[in-house]
Amino acid sequence: MAKIRELTPELAEIAKKELNENPKRTANDIQHLKDWLAKEPHLRARTDDQWLVALLRGCKFSLERVKEKLDLYYTLRTTAADVTLRRKPTEPEFLEFLRLGTCLILPKSSKLHPRAILIRAGRFDINKYDVTDIMCILYYLVQILVMEDDAASIVGTIIVVDYEGCTMSHLTLVNPSILRKLVAVSQDSLPLRLKGSHHLNVPSGVEVIFKLISGFLNNKAKERLKIHKTYEELHGVLPKEVIPVEYGGSGGTVADITKYWENKVIEYKDWMRDEMKFGTDESLRLGKPQGVDISNTGSFRALEID
Repeated sequence: MAKIRELTPELAEIAKKELNENPKRTANDIQHLKDWLAKEPHLRARTDDQWLVALLRGCKFSLERVKEKLDLYYTLRTTAADVTLRRKPTEPEFLEFLRLGTCLILPKSSKLHPRAILIRAGRFDINKYDVTDIMCILYYLVQILVMEDDAASIVGTIIVVDYEGCTMSHLTLVNPSILRKLVAVSQDSLPLRLKGSHHLNVPSGVEVIFKLISGFLNNKAKERLKIHKTYEELHGVLPKEVIPVEYGGSGGTVADITKYWENKVIEYKDWMRDEMKFGTDESLRLGKPQGVDISNTGSFRALEID
């Protein structure tokens, strides 16, 4: 087995207590997933050990849950291609949108704290871009995150959404069909442990979207959805060292953080080029299709916040 990064003692303890991680069993779990993938002719999947262990952690080492998530993750390349393949990370248009700073993963904290994802929902021209562009950027940045930051997989993540600049035109881009896809991609398929969401500069009209999505949230998720009136309130949620300067923190400017992720995407260009080869061939799927219909008539499961 290829070498997996050794965890710090603190992270190893959390992984053991909260995620059921047993280092003596990890190699067997990874090999089990590889053997399973080899027997699924419809799946063209990444089998890097570091990637698979991140998925195992995101599913608390339940092999059945990992299999479901892997299948869904790659199936969504087809059923939600307008999100997952809207902007290919190997093409200039991806970096062009990334540079707008609409979706950023904030710097890592020196403490064991959930990694924060900042969505700046009103920072794009609706005549040129779409809300699904934000999800597409997040989809690929998260891949880099889970490959590099064990704390993000083990401690979890939180999402901060800043609605400054959002107009009614931005809000009308979000409909039930889009919400289905965004949730299926971000919550059901990515190896993230979401610890809550925090919302800033919320304009009138967003309540409608909250009401739509609340039907997919369990009670814990609803309790962890917080609306803040000031940036100062955010300081009680995140360490100041990760909060951007524009929000009263010391975590660097939005421009600095954006440039960091631009460089990361460029660094991962070959990795992403390989990623574009993965997906499913439904004509080769054994048995009946997986229930991943996220069209207007499809159903989709309740969100769970871990």
